[in-house]
Amino acid sequence: MQDLIKPDFVALASVVGLMGIAIGLSAWERLGLELNLALAVGRTILQLAVLGYFLEFIFAVNNAWAVLAILTVMLTIAAIVARNRITQKIPQILPLVWGSILVSTALTLIYTNLLIIQPERWYEPQYAIPLGGMVIGNAMNAAAIAGERLVSSVNNNYLEIETFLSLGATPQQAVTQYRKEAIRAGLLPTINQMMIVGMATLPSIFTGQVLSGVNPRAAASNQILLMFMVAFANLLTTILLTRGLCRQFFNSNAQLVR
Repeated sequence: MQDLIKPDFVALASVVGLMGIAIGLSAWERLGLELNLALAVGRTILQLAVLGYFLEFIFAVNNAWAVLAILTVMLTIAAIVARNRITQKIPQILPLVWGSILVSTALTLIYTNLLIIQPERWYEPQYAIPLGGMVIGNAMNAAAIAGERLVSSVNNNYLEIETFLSLGATPQQAVTQYRKEAIRAGLLPTINQMMIVGMATLPSIFTGQVLSGVNPRAAASNQILLMFMVAFANLLTTILLTRGLCRQFFNSNAQLVR
C-alpha cells in the first residue's frame, strides 16, 4: 500500500496549501468564506489526526468492549443529529431513532460478518469500526430525511387524516400513504447513487482503495458490498423509525395528537 502523502510536516503543509489557494480565491471573489474555510481546515486536520491516532491505538488493543464502546458513541451522536434535523419535537423520538439505527446496523454487520467477511473475531476493529461507522452515518441521514418528511406530511394533512379516522380508518391506515412516501424519500439518495455509480461518479471508497494500490476489480467488489449494506440498513432504519413515529402521532383513543 502506497501513501499519497508522507506523514511529515512538509507534505502536510503542501496539502494545506491547496486550501490556502481556495481561501485566497474566496477573498479575491469577496465571497466572505475565508473564516469558514479556515475553521474547516483546522477542524479537519485536528479531528482526523485525533481519529487516526485513536484508531491506531484501538486496532493495537483489539478489544471487543473498546470496539462496542466506539460504535455506541458513534450511534448516539448519529441519533442526536438525526433527531435534531426533525423540526417537530416529538416525545421519546431520540430512543426511537437510536433503536432504529441500532437494529439496522447490528443486523447488517451480523449478516456481513457471518456470511461474507467471516473475520477470525467478530469484533475485528479493522472491519467492525469502519463498516459500522459507514452504516451508522448513512442510516442517520436516511432517518433524518424520512422522519422529517413524515412529520411534515402529517402536520400538513391533519384534516385529511382526521377525515379518514372519522370514517372508521385505523391510525395506521390513515397515515400509511405518508409513511410510504417518507420511506421512499429516505431511500431516494441511496437509490440514485446506486443508479449512477461507476458511470457518472466514482465512489470515494472505491477511489481510495484504488489509490492505495488495491486491484480495481477487488475495489469494485468491495464497493458493491458496501453499497448493498447501506441500502439494506437505510431501508430497515426508515421502516422501523416511521412505524414508531406513526404510533407517536395518536393517543390511546386513536385520536391524532397535534
